[in-house]
Amino acid sequence: MIRVDVKPELYRWARRRAGVEIDSLVRRFPRYREWEAGRARPTLKQLEKLASATRAAVGFFFLSEPPEEPFPIADFRAIGGAPSGRPSVDLLDTIYLCQQRQDWYREFARMTGEEPLSFVGSASADSEIETVAANIRTALRLDLEERRALPTWTEALRRLVTQADAMGVLVMVSGIVGSNTRRPLDPKEFRGFALADRTAPLIFINGKDSKAAQMFTLAHELAHLWLGETGVSDSGPESRHDPGVEDWCNRVSAETLAPQAIMREEYRANEPLEDELARLARRFKVSTLVVLRRILDIGGLNRSGFQRAYDAELEKLKTIRASSGGDFYRTQTVRVGRRFAQAVVAGALEGNASFPEAFRLLGVRRMQTFNELARNLGVAF
Repeated sequence: MIRVDVKPELYRWARRRAGVEIDSLVRRFPRYREWEAGRARPTLKQLEKLASATRAAVGFFFLSEPPEEPFPIADFRAIGGAPSGRPSVDLLDTIYLCQQRQDWYREFARMTGEEPLSFVGSASADSEIETVAANIRTALRLDLEERRALPTWTEALRRLVTQADAMGVLVMVSGIVGSNTRRPLDPKEFRGFALADRTAPLIFINGKDSKAAQMFTLAHELAHLWLGETGVSDSGPESRHDPGVEDWCNRVSAETLAPQAIMREEYRANEPLEDELARLARRFKVSTLVVLRRILDIGGLNRSGFQRAYDAELEKLKTIRASSGGDFYRTQTVRVGRRFAQAVVAGALEGNASFPEAFRLLGVRRMQTFNELARNLGVAF
């Protein structure tokens, strides 16, 4: 039986990169400790299974030393200058996949004559918060009164995603890596990221996060696009950052969803906080977490009072999460984004993309699934 030579440090690199405990690997590969110590060698088949278990390409194990794997985009997750830690392989693979999708769509946009989007990079960190927020609301073509007429704030979130997609942003909301349900994303690691580009701006929202947080994340990442800044974020309504990009984007996000001037007029300080949260959430069609952030901003709560109320409200909202089940085709369209999915399906049907490439980009495996997805997207054959 042929066995393969692997340098011990490559085992350790793969294990640490995947965040897998050594005991977990020993349960699957009884001689793993000996492999890592250099006292035994695996078969090629065993190595392939180990590569799958550590989410690393099998070719990595044949390198002479562990590869350098720098973070592919700016990391805005650090709070107060503290390091955010090594990114998980799930986060890295999600970024790589979205970059591939963005590259494909950029070429598609060039071929189809799409004009560059003027809002990308149209602001700077010195721009007025109120002005940028108003510009974002205008670009979304969804004013406060129209949003007020929607039945729930979760419906408002769906509408915001739809409107961002319509204005040219590739919006992808998923709680897993690609289509792999065994690789859930951790909202404690990141809430979303933006890949700024004039022709293919992309926003990814961690679908494992609460729906309440997803609305803030969408507005936050739109602010990143207005800055023309690519990067990954962990910001939510409760986040505190030193002055800089993340603080600016948080303030724009809050102002976009619930303008401070109107909040001052609407807020009733003499009413019970719980009643005000429910009323203002209905008024602005945002989550109660965003309302709490705005009450803090206008001085209605101090920081400690805000944090206590925020923690209590978060417990109530933990059960409201993005659905990971239901209709596969609807779910997959949300995961890859309607604009992107329609473009890839059309590209494959028109001969501008191969079907294997389309399957990979869309996360499908069979022609029957592709055809049904095309029908659900309303793309003509």
